[in-house]
Amino acid sequence: KPRILLMGLRRSGKSSIQKVVFHKMSPNETLFLESTNKICREDVSNSSFVNFQIWDFPGQIDFFDPTFDYEMIFRGTGALIFVIDSQDDYMEALARLHLTVTRAYKVNPDINFEIFIHKVDGLSDDHKIETQRDIHQRANDDLADAGLEKIHLSFYLTSIYDHSIFEAFSKVVQKLIPQLPTLENLLNIFISNSGIEKAFLFDVVSKIYIATDSTPVDMQTYELCCDMIDVVIDISCIYGLKEDGTGTPYDKESMAIIKLNNTTVLYLKEVTKFLALVCFVREESFERKGLIDYNFHCFRKAIQEVFEVRMKVVRSRKHQSHMQKNKRPTPNGTPR
Repeated sequence: KPRILLMGLRRSGKSSIQKVVFHKMSPNETLFLESTNKICREDVSNSSFVNFQIWDFPGQIDFFDPTFDYEMIFRGTGALIFVIDSQDDYMEALARLHLTVTRAYKVNPDINFEIFIHKVDGLSDDHKIETQRDIHQRANDDLADAGLEKIHLSFYLTSIYDHSIFEAFSKVVQKLIPQLPTLENLLNIFISNSGIEKAFLFDVVSKIYIATDSTPVDMQTYELCCDMIDVVIDISCIYGLKEDGTGTPYDKESMAIIKLNNTTVLYLKEVTKFLALVCFVREESFERKGLIDYNFHCFRKAIQEVFEVRMKVVRSRKHQSHMQKNKRPTPNGTPR
Protein backbone atom coordinates (compact mmCIF):
# COMPACT_ATOMS: atom_id res chain seq x y z
CA LYS A 1 0.00 0.00 0.00
CA PRO A 2 1.21 3.55 -0.62
CA ARG A 3 2.24 5.28 2.60
CA ILE A 4 1.27 8.88 3.42
CA LEU A 5 3.23 10.64 6.19
CA LEU A 6 1.66 13.49 8.19
CA MET A 7 4.45 15.65 9.60
CA GLY A 8 4.85 19.12 11.10
CA LEU A 9 5.50 20.89 14.40
CA ARG A 10 3.46 20.22 17.55
CA ARG A 11 -0.10 21.63 17.57
CA SER A 12 -0.04 22.34 13.83
CA GLY A 13 -3.24 20.30 13.35
CA LYS A 14 -2.03 16.94 11.96
CA SER A 15 -4.18 14.64 14.10
CA SER A 16 -7.22 16.90 13.68
CA ILE A 17 -6.90 16.63 9.88
CA GLN A 18 -6.79 12.82 10.08
CA LYS A 19 -9.77 12.60 12.46
CA VAL A 20 -11.96 14.98 10.41
CA VAL A 21 -11.19 13.44 7.00
CA PHE A 22 -11.15 9.73 7.87
CA HIS A 23 -13.12 9.42 11.14
CA LYS A 24 -15.99 11.87 10.53
CA MET A 25 -15.06 13.79 13.69
CA SER A 26 -16.71 17.19 14.04
CA PRO A 27 -14.10 19.99 13.70
CA ASN A 28 -15.18 21.40 17.10
CA GLU A 29 -14.46 18.05 18.80
CA THR A 30 -10.81 18.18 17.67
CA LEU A 31 -10.21 20.95 20.24
CA PHE A 32 -10.14 18.18 22.88
CA LEU A 33 -7.59 15.93 21.13
CA GLU A 34 -4.44 15.27 23.12
CA SER A 35 -1.04 15.95 21.59
CA THR A 36 0.42 12.98 19.68
CA ASN A 37 3.47 11.54 21.50
CA LYS A 38 4.23 8.53 19.30
CA ILE A 39 3.95 7.54 15.63
CA CYS A 40 0.34 6.50 14.92
CA ARG A 41 -0.18 4.19 11.95
CA GLU A 42 -3.56 3.63 10.38
CA ASP A 43 -4.78 1.62 7.40
CA VAL A 44 -7.28 3.54 5.27
CA SER A 45 -9.03 0.84 3.26
CA ASN A 46 -12.45 2.39 2.71
CA SER A 47 -12.43 1.65 -1.00
CA SER A 48 -10.48 -0.20 -3.61
CA PHE A 49 -8.94 3.04 -4.83
CA VAL A 50 -8.50 4.96 -1.56
CA ASN A 51 -6.30 2.28 -0.07
CA PHE A 52 -3.19 3.40 1.81
CA GLN A 53 -1.49 3.79 5.20
CA ILE A 54 -1.34 7.09 7.08
CA TRP A 55 1.48 7.63 9.57
CA ASP A 56 0.87 10.54 11.96
CA PHE A 57 4.20 11.74 13.40
CA PRO A 58 4.61 13.61 16.70
CA GLY A 59 5.88 17.15 16.17
CA GLN A 60 8.93 16.66 18.41
CA ILE A 61 10.41 13.80 16.33
CA ASP A 62 14.20 13.98 16.05
CA PHE A 63 15.73 12.77 12.78
CA PHE A 64 19.15 12.50 14.42
CA ASP A 65 17.94 10.13 17.14
CA PRO A 66 19.62 6.75 16.40
CA THR A 67 16.38 4.93 17.28
CA PHE A 68 14.60 6.73 14.41
CA ASP A 69 15.15 4.75 11.21
CA TYR A 70 14.22 7.50 8.76
CA GLU A 71 15.60 5.59 5.77
CA MET A 72 13.18 2.69 6.29
CA ILE A 73 10.24 5.09 6.74
CA PHE A 74 10.95 7.32 3.72
CA ARG A 75 11.81 4.41 1.42
CA GLY A 76 8.21 3.14 1.36
CA THR A 77 6.52 6.54 1.26
CA GLY A 78 4.30 7.76 -1.59
CA ALA A 79 3.47 11.23 -0.24
CA LEU A 80 4.77 13.38 2.61
CA ILE A 81 2.27 15.96 3.90
CA PHE A 82 3.94 18.70 5.96
CA VAL A 83 1.44 20.79 7.96
CA ILE A 84 2.32 24.44 8.75
CA ASP A 85 0.19 26.46 11.18
CA SER A 86 -0.53 29.69 9.26
CA GLN A 87 -1.62 31.51 12.43
CA ASP A 88 1.73 30.93 14.16
CA ASP A 89 5.28 32.11 13.49
CA TYR A 90 6.28 29.63 10.77
CA MET A 91 10.07 30.18 10.65
CA GLU A 92 10.78 27.12 12.81
CA ALA A 93 8.29 25.11 10.73
CA LEU A 94 10.10 26.12 7.51
CA ALA A 95 13.45 25.02 8.99
CA ARG A 96 11.94 21.65 9.96
CA LEU A 97 10.32 21.37 6.51
CA HIS A 98 13.68 21.91 4.81
CA LEU A 99 15.40 19.27 6.98
CA THR A 100 12.57 16.78 6.42
CA VAL A 101 12.37 17.26 2.64
CA THR A 102 16.15 17.06 2.08
CA ARG A 103 16.43 13.89 4.21
CA ALA A 104 13.43 12.25 2.51
CA TYR A 105 14.55 13.17 -1.03
CA LYS A 106 17.99 11.60 -0.55
CA VAL A 107 16.37 8.31 0.46
CA ASN A 108 13.44 8.37 -2.02
CA PRO A 109 13.39 10.96 -4.86
CA ASP A 110 9.92 9.76 -5.96
CA ILE A 111 8.09 11.08 -2.86
CA ASN A 112 5.37 13.70 -3.53
CA PHE A 113 5.95 16.64 -1.16
CA GLU A 114 2.64 18.28 -0.17
CA ILE A 115 2.58 21.40 2.04
CA PHE A 116 -0.69 22.15 3.88
CA ILE A 117 -0.77 25.81 4.98
CA HIS A 118 -3.29 25.04 7.69
CA LYS A 119 -5.80 26.91 9.93
CA VAL A 120 -6.41 29.57 7.27
CA ASP A 121 -10.02 29.97 8.47
CA GLY A 122 -8.69 32.62 10.90
CA LEU A 123 -7.10 34.73 8.12
CA SER A 124 -8.59 37.29 5.75
CA ASP A 125 -8.47 36.51 2.01
CA ASP A 126 -5.61 38.96 1.43
CA HIS A 127 -3.66 37.56 4.39
CA LYS A 128 -4.16 33.99 3.07
CA ILE A 129 -2.64 34.87 -0.32
CA GLU A 130 0.21 36.81 1.29
CA THR A 131 1.01 33.94 3.71
CA GLN A 132 0.96 31.37 0.91
CA ARG A 133 3.25 33.50 -1.26
CA ASP A 134 5.69 34.07 1.61
CA ILE A 135 5.88 30.38 2.63
CA HIS A 136 6.17 29.31 -1.02
CA GLN A 137 9.01 31.78 -1.63
CA ARG A 138 10.98 30.96 1.54
CA ALA A 139 10.65 27.17 1.18
CA ASN A 140 11.78 27.19 -2.46
CA ASP A 141 14.61 29.66 -1.73
CA ASP A 142 15.91 27.32 1.01
CA LEU A 143 15.93 24.42 -1.47
CA ALA A 144 17.64 26.56 -4.14
CA ASP A 145 20.35 27.59 -1.64
CA ALA A 146 20.99 23.89 -0.96
CA GLY A 147 21.21 23.15 -4.71
CA LEU A 148 17.95 21.17 -4.69
CA GLU A 149 15.85 23.19 -7.16
CA LYS A 150 14.57 19.99 -8.78
CA ILE A 151 12.49 19.11 -5.71
CA HIS A 152 8.86 20.10 -6.37
CA LEU A 153 6.69 21.25 -3.46
CA SER A 154 2.89 21.53 -3.84
CA PHE A 155 1.08 24.07 -1.61
CA TYR A 156 -2.55 24.04 -0.38
CA LEU A 157 -4.52 26.43 1.84
CA THR A 158 -6.48 24.22 4.25
CA SER A 159 -8.91 24.32 7.16
CA ILE A 160 -10.91 21.61 8.92
CA TYR A 161 -13.87 24.04 9.16
CA ASP A 162 -14.65 23.89 5.44
CA HIS A 163 -14.17 21.51 2.50
CA SER A 164 -10.66 22.77 1.66
CA ILE A 165 -9.04 19.92 3.63
CA PHE A 166 -11.02 17.31 1.65
CA GLU A 167 -10.12 19.06 -1.62
CA ALA A 168 -6.40 19.07 -0.68
CA PHE A 169 -6.46 15.41 0.39
CA SER A 170 -8.20 14.53 -2.88
CA LYS A 171 -5.33 16.07 -4.85
CA VAL A 172 -2.76 14.19 -2.72
CA VAL A 173 -4.50 10.83 -3.11
CA GLN A 174 -5.01 11.27 -6.87
CA LYS A 175 -1.23 11.40 -7.38
CA LEU A 176 -1.00 7.91 -5.80
CA ILE A 177 -3.58 6.34 -8.12
CA PRO A 178 -1.83 4.89 -11.20
CA GLN A 179 -5.19 4.57 -13.02
CA LEU A 180 -5.92 8.32 -12.76
CA PRO A 181 -5.34 9.17 -16.46
CA THR A 182 -7.65 6.30 -17.48
CA LEU A 183 -10.37 7.44 -15.06
CA GLU A 184 -10.13 11.07 -16.23
CA ASN A 185 -10.33 9.97 -19.84
CA LEU A 186 -13.44 7.86 -19.13
CA LEU A 187 -15.10 10.81 -17.37
CA ASN A 188 -14.27 13.16 -20.27
CA ILE A 189 -15.83 10.73 -22.75
CA PHE A 190 -18.89 10.27 -20.51
CA ILE A 191 -19.68 13.99 -20.03
CA SER A 192 -19.02 14.96 -23.66
CA ASN A 193 -21.49 12.31 -24.90
CA SER A 194 -24.12 13.01 -22.23
CA GLY A 195 -24.37 16.81 -22.19
CA ILE A 196 -23.11 16.93 -18.58
CA GLU A 197 -21.42 20.05 -17.16
CA LYS A 198 -19.18 18.44 -14.51
CA ALA A 199 -18.65 14.94 -13.06
CA PHE A 200 -16.80 13.62 -10.00
CA LEU A 201 -15.93 10.06 -9.01
CA PHE A 202 -16.21 10.05 -5.21
CA ASP A 203 -15.08 7.68 -2.50
CA VAL A 204 -18.36 7.62 -0.57
CA VAL A 205 -16.89 7.05 2.91
CA SER A 206 -14.21 9.75 3.01
CA LYS A 207 -15.77 12.13 0.41
CA ILE A 208 -12.39 12.32 -1.33
CA TYR A 209 -12.89 12.58 -5.07
CA ILE A 210 -10.48 10.21 -6.77
CA ALA A 211 -11.03 11.62 -10.26
CA THR A 212 -12.88 14.34 -12.15
CA ASP A 213 -13.07 15.43 -15.78
CA SER A 214 -10.61 17.92 -17.24
CA THR A 215 -12.77 21.04 -16.63
CA PRO A 216 -11.68 23.20 -13.64
CA VAL A 217 -12.98 22.31 -10.16
CA ASP A 218 -15.10 24.97 -8.47
CA MET A 219 -15.06 24.80 -4.65
CA GLN A 220 -18.80 25.49 -4.38
CA THR A 221 -19.55 22.65 -6.81
CA TYR A 222 -17.37 20.26 -4.80
CA GLU A 223 -19.12 21.25 -1.53
CA LEU A 224 -22.55 20.61 -3.08
CA CYS A 225 -21.41 17.13 -4.15
CA CYS A 226 -20.18 16.34 -0.62
CA ASP A 227 -23.47 17.57 0.86
CA MET A 228 -25.43 15.43 -1.61
CA ILE A 229 -23.52 12.28 -0.59
CA ASP A 230 -24.29 13.06 3.09
CA VAL A 231 -28.00 13.51 2.29
CA VAL A 232 -28.17 10.23 0.34
CA ILE A 233 -26.40 8.23 3.09
CA ASP A 234 -28.45 9.84 5.90
CA ILE A 235 -31.80 9.22 4.19
CA SER A 236 -30.74 5.67 3.24
CA CYS A 237 -29.82 4.96 6.87
CA ILE A 238 -33.35 6.01 7.91
CA TYR A 239 -35.43 4.48 5.12
CA GLY A 240 -33.14 2.09 3.21
CA LEU A 241 -32.33 -0.48 5.88
CA LYS A 242 -34.54 -3.49 6.60
CA GLU A 243 -36.82 -3.63 9.65
CA ASP A 244 -34.28 -5.64 11.61
CA GLY A 245 -31.60 -3.01 10.82
CA THR A 246 -29.65 -5.20 8.40
CA GLY A 247 -28.51 -4.20 4.93
CA THR A 248 -26.31 -1.34 3.81
CA PRO A 249 -27.25 2.33 3.32
CA TYR A 250 -25.33 2.36 0.03
CA ASP A 251 -25.75 -0.40 -2.58
CA LYS A 252 -26.13 -0.95 -6.32
CA GLU A 253 -29.66 0.53 -6.24
CA SER A 254 -28.45 3.81 -4.72
CA MET A 255 -29.39 6.78 -6.89
CA ALA A 256 -30.50 10.36 -6.24
CA ILE A 257 -31.69 13.41 -8.18
CA ILE A 258 -31.67 16.87 -6.60
CA LYS A 259 -32.99 19.85 -8.58
CA LEU A 260 -31.41 23.17 -7.62
CA ASN A 261 -33.15 26.53 -8.03
CA ASN A 262 -30.69 27.65 -10.74
CA THR A 263 -31.93 25.20 -13.41
CA THR A 264 -29.16 22.73 -12.51
CA VAL A 265 -29.73 19.07 -11.59
CA LEU A 266 -27.43 17.06 -9.29
CA TYR A 267 -27.41 13.40 -10.27
CA LEU A 268 -25.79 10.64 -8.16
CA LYS A 269 -25.37 7.00 -9.22
CA GLU A 270 -23.61 4.05 -7.56
CA VAL A 271 -20.54 2.86 -9.51
CA THR A 272 -19.16 0.26 -7.10
CA LYS A 273 -19.93 -0.40 -3.43
CA PHE A 274 -17.34 2.25 -2.55
CA LEU A 275 -17.60 4.75 -5.40
CA ALA A 276 -20.30 7.16 -6.57
CA LEU A 277 -20.54 9.27 -9.71
CA VAL A 278 -21.93 12.75 -8.98
CA CYS A 279 -22.84 14.90 -12.00
CA PHE A 280 -23.97 18.48 -12.64
CA VAL A 281 -26.49 18.60 -15.49
CA ARG A 282 -28.55 21.43 -17.00
CA GLU A 283 -32.32 20.79 -16.75
CA GLU A 284 -32.72 20.80 -20.54
CA SER A 285 -29.93 18.21 -20.89
CA PHE A 286 -31.43 16.07 -18.11
CA GLU A 287 -34.55 15.61 -20.25
CA ARG A 288 -32.42 13.07 -22.16
CA LYS A 289 -32.04 10.97 -18.99
CA GLY A 290 -32.28 7.72 -21.00
CA LEU A 291 -29.14 8.65 -22.95
CA ILE A 292 -27.31 9.64 -19.75
CA ASP A 293 -28.26 6.32 -18.10
CA TYR A 294 -27.12 4.33 -21.12
CA ASN A 295 -23.77 6.16 -21.20
CA PHE A 296 -23.46 5.66 -17.44
CA HIS A 297 -23.97 1.91 -17.91
CA CYS A 298 -21.04 1.89 -20.40
CA PHE A 299 -18.97 4.04 -18.00
CA ARG A 300 -19.61 1.73 -15.04
CA LYS A 301 -18.67 -1.32 -17.13
CA ALA A 302 -15.37 0.35 -18.10
CA ILE A 303 -14.62 1.20 -14.44
CA GLN A 304 -15.23 -2.43 -13.46
CA GLU A 305 -12.75 -3.52 -16.13
CA VAL A 306 -10.17 -1.11 -14.63
CA PHE A 307 -10.82 -2.76 -11.26
CA GLU A 308 -10.43 -6.26 -12.71
CA VAL A 309 -7.08 -5.42 -14.31
CA ARG A 310 -5.88 -3.96 -11.02
CA MET A 311 -6.98 -7.03 -9.04
CA LYS A 312 -5.19 -9.33 -11.49
CA VAL A 313 -1.99 -7.30 -11.05
CA VAL A 314 -2.31 -7.44 -7.25
CA ARG A 315 -2.92 -11.22 -7.30
CA SER A 316 0.02 -11.72 -9.67
CA ARG A 317 2.35 -9.72 -7.38
CA LYS A 318 1.21 -11.68 -4.32
CA HIS A 319 1.83 -14.94 -6.18
CA GLN A 320 5.34 -13.83 -7.26
CA SER A 321 6.15 -12.71 -3.72
CA HIS A 322 4.97 -16.06 -2.34
CA MET A 323 7.08 -17.96 -4.90
CA GLN A 324 10.19 -15.91 -4.06
CA LYS A 325 9.75 -16.62 -0.34
CA ASN A 326 9.50 -20.34 -1.03
CA LYS A 327 12.68 -20.28 -3.15
CA ARG A 328 14.76 -18.83 -0.31
CA PRO A 329 17.31 -21.37 1.01
CA THR A 330 16.82 -22.92 4.44
CA PRO A 331 19.59 -22.65 7.09
CA ASN A 332 21.25 -25.86 5.80
CA GLY A 333 21.49 -24.39 2.29
CA THR A 334 18.79 -26.42 0.53
CA PRO A 335 15.84 -24.65 -1.13
CA ARG A 336 12.52 -24.76 0.71
